[in-house]
Parts: sequence; structure tokens; C-alpha cells
Amino acid sequence: MQKIIYIVLISLLVSSCGSSKKRSSRTVIKTKTTKTRATNTSSNKKIKSIIQYAKTFDGTRYKYGGTTKKGMDCSGLVYTSFKKEDIILPRTSRSMSTQGTKVSLKNVAIGDLLFFKTNKNKNVINHVGLVTSIGNDIRFIHASSSRGVTISSLKERYWSKCFVSIRRIL
Repeated sequence: MQKIIYIVLISLLVSSCGSSKKRSSRTVIKTKTTKTRATNTSSNKKIKSIIQYAKTFDGTRYKYGGTTKKGMDCSGLVYTSFKKEDIILPRTSRSMSTQGTKVSLKNVAIGDLLFFKTNKNKNVINHVGLVTSIGNDIRFIHASSSRGVTISSLKERYWSKCFVSIRRIL
């Protein structure tokens, strides 16, 4: 709730300052770590909707190839959540990792996709998560084979060791 109020206040401040030149539909959002990112307002709404929908699957058991509340895998969660906003992504985490724009860890934003290599025997991306919050900690929702759909932290030793890259779709 504080973050929403903060974003609204920043938006009001930005819109009340400056000259009378025509403004674009882009707003600047400051994160808790004082990084800024220009984001299209309609993209912000879609990102919020995607994350909110993904969170409705919290607690759903893991099922390889699953895309419903009966069972979900990591790429199924991301695929289904983006599809709700008419954004069609590839169905596998490996294929998803080629979509959008590569982003550095210092520029990560809510709605970005995190990619991991969790299989030590294979050197391929095989896991994806959706960033739900940033600040002192990057948190992401994903479908874990051991815990089902859950929110984890990139600070957790396991996830930080397996982390590979970030891609921005919106």
C-alpha cells in the first residue's frame, strides 16, 4: 500500500512540474533503491494485472506441464499469467529466456522475468520466475517442484547460485 501511495505522489509531482510542452504517456517510477525507470502507463497496469493473476495460483501444487490450479510448472505460471493480458510467450523457460530485452540485475523491475539453471548436469535454462517486488530484496513468484507456486527471494542461497539472467517483456 505504501508503494502505491509513493508512486501516486511521485506521479503527481512529475505531472505538476515542468513546462507546458505536450507530455507523453510515460511516467517515471522511483523504487525503494532510488533507481528510476521510464515506464508506459498501460504497461504498468498490465504488469500489475499479470502479477496479481500469478498470485492467485499461490499454493498450487507443482505439476510438470501444468497451467491450471490443479497443477502448475514454472513456465506454465508465467505463460498463463501473461496470456491473461493477451501477451503470448513461448511455453518453456528456455524459449522464454530469448524474449524481450536483456536487463542487468541493477536495473531489475517489477514484472521482469528471472531465469535460472537448476540442473547441475545440464547447462541450460530450466526455470523462470516473475519479479513481484524489488528494493532491499528481489522477490519473485514461481512454481517450485518442492513447494509448488510460491514467492521466493533472490537472496536465498539456492536461487542466487542458480540465477542466470533477467529479461523484460513489457
